[in-house]
Amino acid sequence: MIYRVWRHRPLEWRLMTPSGRLRIVIPGGTGQVGQILARHFHEHGHAVTVLARHPHPVEWNLVHWNACDLGSWTRVIDGADLVINLAGRSVNCRYSAANRREIKNSRTITTGLIGQAIAQAAHPPALWLNASTATIYRHALDRPMDEATGEIGGTEPNAPAKWSFSIDVASSWERAFFAAETPRTRKIAMRSAMIMSPDSGGIFDTLLHLVRLGFGGTIGSGQQYVSWIHDVDFIRAIEFLIAREQLSGVVNICSPHPVCNRDFMRSLRNAWCTRYIGIPASEWMLEIGAVFLRTETELILKSRRVIPGRLLAGGFEFHFPNWRAAAQDLVHRWRELHGD
Repeated sequence: MIYRVWRHRPLEWRLMTPSGRLRIVIPGGTGQVGQILARHFHEHGHAVTVLARHPHPVEWNLVHWNACDLGSWTRVIDGADLVINLAGRSVNCRYSAANRREIKNSRTITTGLIGQAIAQAAHPPALWLNASTATIYRHALDRPMDEATGEIGGTEPNAPAKWSFSIDVASSWERAFFAAETPRTRKIAMRSAMIMSPDSGGIFDTLLHLVRLGFGGTIGSGQQYVSWIHDVDFIRAIEFLIAREQLSGVVNICSPHPVCNRDFMRSLRNAWCTRYIGIPASEWMLEIGAVFLRTETELILKSRRVIPGRLLAGGFEFHFPNWRAAAQDLVHRWRELHGD
């Protein structure tokens, strides 16, 4: 089974305990990305604790927190080897005033709390990975954006005003992260692209659903770039960051080859079934549909042409650098997982 072959080839880590097990804390780890990481680390024998507002039965340890105040949950931070903060309300919603406040506060406040917990810990974690987003870069059709030369968005001409909100959230999120005074803890802000996984409810599952219904054609102009990363490479990138103790600061976590939407959807259709043509969706159709689906078109119309400069410079090798092969693998695993 391809899924298992790839997932059970972890990198050799240097950040290890005498027992060979890491104590890993994942705030906000009940979402899709958190479950991918928690499952992977748990299967490899590490002690995983997820901080959750609404705990539910899982194979690993769950601890309740309200994501608003310091409390007893801070005890799991003290003595942990690694913290991976993924806390934050989903951006897949309409950007009403109330939703905007919740989206931003759910990121900046929780990041500040974790910083306080690490700062007061007698034995703080060696590494703190904090979620960020590749959306922080400007709408880019002309050139790729890496960590060194990428331009932060929000002021580009002709971009919808709503797009500046996402930039503000991402920038505020990173400011809260780097403002935390944790001198004994290495810190990395993970500017992640869309993480493609066959699990239910994720972005890949949603896009494949459109293809299966015959609606998986070009979206908008089709010229906008899609930055993505296969879930196997996402996990391996996390392991790489753990092992490379000289790396800190901002790191883009994405495939080295973003593709335009037209080619992205074509490869996904071909991976599912070559007979599928796919009905295209114009921008005006998307705007109407977004209202009924209670989401925003920025998620699919903004061009994210992001590349992983620091991962590549550090010697990271992708198993799935190209979307065509990644789509084929993900469809294969989706069929096995869902029995279709």
